Amino acid sequence: MRLFRKLKEKEAKKVLKIVETAHLFKRYVFLLIGISIYAIAYNLFFFKNNIVYGGASGISIITQELIDPSKMILILNAFFLILSFIFLGRKKSMDSLVGSLLFPLMVKLTANVGDYIQIENDNLLLIAIVGGVCIGAAAGIVFKSGFTTGGTDILNQIVAKYFKVSIGTSMLMTDGIIVLVGGFFFGWTRVLYAIIVLYIINIMVDKVVLGISSNKAVYITTTEDDLMCDYLLNELKLGITLIETRGGYTNKRDQIILCVVPTSEYFKVREGVHQIDKNAVVLVTDAYETSGTYQGNTSII
Repeated sequence: MRLFRKLKEKEAKKVLKIVETAHLFKRYVFLLIGISIYAIAYNLFFFKNNIVYGGASGISIITQELIDPSKMILILNAFFLILSFIFLGRKKSMDSLVGSLLFPLMVKLTANVGDYIQIENDNLLLIAIVGGVCIGAAAGIVFKSGFTTGGTDILNQIVAKYFKVSIGTSMLMTDGIIVLVGGFFFGWTRVLYAIIVLYIINIMVDKVVLGISSNKAVYITTTEDDLMCDYLLNELKLGITLIETRGGYTNKRDQIILCVVPTSEYFKVREGVHQIDKNAVVLVTDAYETSGTYQGNTSII
């Protein structure tokens, strides 16, 4: 039995490796496009108007008089990457490595974009809406490619993991603190605009990646139950539930694998399922609210 288990684990690791290398060139192209849009929107809409919307980008706006924003973002990203390697492990950290280094570089390269695209700052509401749409879409492109932009995205994952809260709650905590600090520097009217920006970003990220919620409930029916469970449990570290079913037409007994996955991790689930069983039946729905936690292979609701 143990030998069989080890063989399944090896097969699951192979699947994850295939997922991580699948369409690699295309994924890096979209990563570059997403980060470029993100950096342009940051310089064009938020940095010049002192709208602190959270994240390492928001901190760099607060500290702009002390240090160049691109350098500050790089320092923060490097710090959060070190924390990621310590608390989240190598696999999780590698997804954030390229984005963490590329984003501050693109911020530096697009710093003068405002000289070529002139936008009046007399309507901050319009700037907040358009800027939020651009950054949300850009972040969605990055997540859909299987990467992250680093920064406080890493901090959010750490807080969610060790304090047993959702990613959404973690984002509210970290970004909320940064936005409030920005209010002391640039006034509370800017905080109101930042709240609008954060709301739009969250909507756009989910729209670009999949659906409208921060988590997805994935139902899988497959002939490769053991390998599929091993991949979800041990490689992606997701909790799963096995639901006994019976076919309405065939009257045949079977089971459905249910797992709840953060939107940013859905890419690995989708590609992994396809690699394990191309004929698997997959149903994906929005999970508007999730509670409880997973300990090992047992779900506690």
